[in-house]
Amino acid sequence: MELTTTRWDVHLFLSEQDGATHAEARLFSSRRTHLTGTGTAKLAPEDSVDVAEVGFELAAARALIRLGEQLLHVAEEDVDALGRN
Repeated sequence: MELTTTRWDVHLFLSEQDGATHAEARLFSSRRTHLTGTGTAKLAPEDSVDVAEVGFELAAARALIRLGEQLLHVAEEDVDALGRN
């Protein structure tokens, strides 16, 4: 059996301003359209210190989860389309 290797890249873009963190995860693959997931995190009023790294982690994780959900949806649609042929 022949081994096939394909590279897909995910780029994470993170920004933080005034206690609000935003993340965007973009999947670059062989598909014509690229998938994007977004996530946010906000500093809670009771938090005594703003640790940007924690906000980045939460927002990035949420963006990656949404990206994964989109990819799963696309895969399910592709499987359904194969069954109709």
